[in-house]
Amino acid sequence: MAWRNLGRNRMRTGLAALGIVIGVVAIASLGMAGVAIQQQATSDLGSLTNQVSVSAGQDSVEDGVTEDQVEEMENLVTDAQVVPQKTNDTEIETRSGRAYVSVTAVTNADALYDVSSGEAPARLETGALISNSTAQELGLELGDPVQYDGQIYRVRGFIASESGFGGGGRGELVIPMSGLRDQQYYDSVTIIAEDGDAATAISDQLVSHFNSDGRESEEELQIMTYAGVQENVDSFMNTLQLALLGIGSISLIVASVAILNVMLMSTIERRGEIGVLRAVGIRRGEVLRMILTEAAFLGVVGGFVGAVASLAVGAVLFSVLTGDATGVLGWASAQYLLYGFAFAVVTSVLSGIYPAWKAANDRPVEALRG
Repeated sequence: MAWRNLGRNRMRTGLAALGIVIGVVAIASLGMAGVAIQQQATSDLGSLTNQVSVSAGQDSVEDGVTEDQVEEMENLVTDAQVVPQKTNDTEIETRSGRAYVSVTAVTNADALYDVSSGEAPARLETGALISNSTAQELGLELGDPVQYDGQIYRVRGFIASESGFGGGGRGELVIPMSGLRDQQYYDSVTIIAEDGDAATAISDQLVSHFNSDGRESEEELQIMTYAGVQENVDSFMNTLQLALLGIGSISLIVASVAILNVMLMSTIERRGEIGVLRAVGIRRGEVLRMILTEAAFLGVVGGFVGAVASLAVGAVLFSVLTGDATGVLGWASAQYLLYGFAFAVVTSVLSGIYPAWKAANDRPVEALRG
């Protein structure tokens, strides 16, 4: 009976249901987008949480990290690997063309880089590593020559992905430390610990030694842990998800106004019918239940269609942001489908309370008069 009553004015009912669908899609899709972004950020940082990044601080009198400071780090940190690096952005030349890359000089190449083919030697003294993207752009193969600063390097391996913060999508060329011997200072030092907790402990130890050990400079070295960045990312993403859910909820609240209008107009149009039902003995509670059931049906149908549509939208979002559309089926994202559906049903029922109360409390005699 409730379903038949909703079908009396299909256009009005359909528009109200469409509002619910849009609200559910807004809530679920925005929530799943937040999850996808968080998973992508976590994936990017996940393998780096055991690393500490050190560079010259804002109060340093030097233009980088000195050799003496690197030696101090090696003496302080005996249970982790200290990898100093020099960097430069420039253009390289090959037989097939030129490319603008970030050049990194390092000795312990295997500590920082994973290669998709070739090798990343423990001590890089000859040859070079180059990022996959640049190798594909220039058509390079293992053993091909690459010229930088007048020096020829043979490609020994292709880097699977750029390391560290940022990168900006630019390719990378990794050469022996001798290739940037003219640079007096190291641009950064990466310390690789056993795990995230060990990295945090090392960071605290370095801060205490270099920045708080009675020295003149307040921040001689800038020391960052990827584990700390991960915590900041998680905190930011949680806040972002709440904000996105709030935005989506507004759409569903607007839809609830449409439901209120549909149910109110429906009870007004059926006032005489409801009066007859009351006159033949139907109690107020049954009338109340009938109207609320209609509102609940509207919420269930709109919520279900919205959840299905949100699942499709979520699959596209995960495919674009993480490369894995099946991630939408995980609980972290699927829970927003349930939230959207539940919110739709609850909002619909709440919107039907006033029309149901008004219809149930209308006097039968007055209702029969219309």
